[in-house]
Amino acid sequence: MAKVVTRFPRRVREIENVWIPMPDGTKLAARIWLPDDAEDDPVPAVLEFIPYRKRDFTAMGDALHHPYMAGHGYAAVRCDLRGNGDSEGLFDDEYSAQELDDGYHVVQWLAAQPWCTGAVGMMGISWGGFNCLQVAALQPPALKAIYSVCSTDDRYADDVHYQGGCLISENVNWGATMSSFAMRPPDPLIVGDRWREMWRERLEAAPNLVLNWMGHQRRDAFWKHGSVCEDYGAIKAAVYAVGGWADGYTNAIFRLMAGLTAPAKALVGPWSHAYPWKAKPEPAIGGLQDLVRWWDHWLKGEDTGMMDEPKLRIWMQESVPPRTFYDERPGRWIAEDTWPSANAAPRRYHLNPGALDTKAKREQAMTHCSEQIAGAIHADWCPYGYEAEMPSDQREEDGRSLSFETPPLGSRTEILGAPVVDLELASDRPQAFVYVRLNDIAPDGASTRVTYGLLNLTHRDGHETPAPLEPGKRYRVSVQLNDIAHVFPRGHRVRLTVQTSCWPHVLPSPEPVTLTVFSGTSTLDLPIRPKQPGDKRLKPFAKPETAAPMTVTTHRPYHRARRMARDFVSGETTVEMVKDRGEHTLHDIGVTYSGGGRERYTIREDDPLSARAEVSYAISIKRDDDYDVRVETVFCLSATATEFVLTSRAEAFDRGVRTWTRSWDERVPRDGS
Repeated sequence: MAKVVTRFPRRVREIENVWIPMPDGTKLAARIWLPDDAEDDPVPAVLEFIPYRKRDFTAMGDALHHPYMAGHGYAAVRCDLRGNGDSEGLFDDEYSAQELDDGYHVVQWLAAQPWCTGAVGMMGISWGGFNCLQVAALQPPALKAIYSVCSTDDRYADDVHYQGGCLISENVNWGATMSSFAMRPPDPLIVGDRWREMWRERLEAAPNLVLNWMGHQRRDAFWKHGSVCEDYGAIKAAVYAVGGWADGYTNAIFRLMAGLTAPAKALVGPWSHAYPWKAKPEPAIGGLQDLVRWWDHWLKGEDTGMMDEPKLRIWMQESVPPRTFYDERPGRWIAEDTWPSANAAPRRYHLNPGALDTKAKREQAMTHCSEQIAGAIHADWCPYGYEAEMPSDQREEDGRSLSFETPPLGSRTEILGAPVVDLELASDRPQAFVYVRLNDIAPDGASTRVTYGLLNLTHRDGHETPAPLEPGKRYRVSVQLNDIAHVFPRGHRVRLTVQTSCWPHVLPSPEPVTLTVFSGTSTLDLPIRPKQPGDKRLKPFAKPETAAPMTVTTHRPYHRARRMARDFVSGETTVEMVKDRGEHTLHDIGVTYSGGGRERYTIREDDPLSARAEVSYAISIKRDDDYDVRVETVFCLSATATEFVLTSRAEAFDRGVRTWTRSWDERVPRDGS
């Protein structure tokens, strides 16, 4: 539990709403916290620029960190994206050219205010972590530094859409969620009587994001836009990249540290998708104290010693029993001055029948065809720190796999980085993918997933030019698993598994696939990092602290659930997930809001084309009899051998009466997916 701080070096005042003009005349809505004497003693500004509604849906989180920064001498600014929250205009897509242009102009507007010194930073988690990297690449003169949490440099490689060239179910889940978010109306207390007119315009212009993203199944210009890995040198502002091992975006941190030419630092804890001052699993840290040091260095020019410390701080995770939720992950902080690490080196294992050995044995052909439900206990692509999100014991899944493992380890073994699996294989179908897991096997047999990787085999030569496989032909492919820091204790075993299905995380291949993997010539490289003496000398982080939380009444708490059912007569398996954001009353503005979604995935054994994903989402906002609104959406995705089939419906309700509805019925050709 973070310590609540109520007294700061500078007294804070809040400006509930400020209109920031864009060059085309559109006004964006922002909330600002700043020292009450900032007009006489100007301060740097820090911008968080996201679509999630400063007025209500992010207000509880905003209250913890923005007043804290203001109290330490900054103008903390939360601005709604165009067409979202109380901002004017229309929303088109995530990270669009319009969004990034707006971000550029908001930065420059802030720098010109009388209460600002002219120095500006950007911060954000997820969407806001993405666009502060992307705006930095546009080089607004006032932007000196950014703090990017749980984000990516490569929109195709590491986001909610594709993984290893495979279309993942999070594409429909997040697309349905964000499409629903974008349909919410502004607040009448901010925009006045025109709120219904603005709402209607938003609804009529609302994009079908699932359809947009599914129309780009290879790494084309659509994904290269906003992917700063295309030109790391375009970023001149200092970058602090932060994330956690339980998050979905951690690989990007290591690519940024290797690729950026601007000053850069990285921090990777055991955390899920959350800021480090409130993240699970523990230990949370004094992330706000750390952040203020970062801003003091780059925005105020103070010598905080920040840049004299190691470039990367990383939580080395100890082995734990498999669970779907962890309050805490034991481990220790380690550090690296450069990336790739000079302290880690690959140890090669050869995939012999059933074994991982340091020497290759005679080549043998091993065939494997996964059940369609293989992958059913994969768990969430991106956990948020709640129950039922992380993978359970993998023994059931291991039994559905082609498996290779070491003898019990004779000594403690620590890895840091990305394990790499090189497979010599052949497929009996022109379209296939591989799902590879690395597991920690305890002496009692419990199997904990350490990391995993995916590769669409039609993308074996790159994600821009997929090509079908020639059935029966041998190929050598490389599967890079997600970066990780993990300790395998003495007496534990390392298990590597290969599968041809990862449902419901990945949409199945059009036909059941049998892979032939050739032992002796296939390998696993583990990035071994021995303990380093300098790790013990690292300065500890402070304990977490935040500003005071808002006054809120929670009528229904945040809740997550995951259930699986199998019908042994029909052969159908169903996985259902509940992602309920709860119901809360914000007393400062008199609004009660609720929101949440349900996901349902079904498949029949031996029929990949029976796979179906259904995501429903509902959001309600109410203040009084006049401001009582609700949005409901349902998105359903299925497939034929040649097409993805997407049917969607959206409805809006004003005071309990449906006032708008729209349906989509679309087919998208499969492009190697």
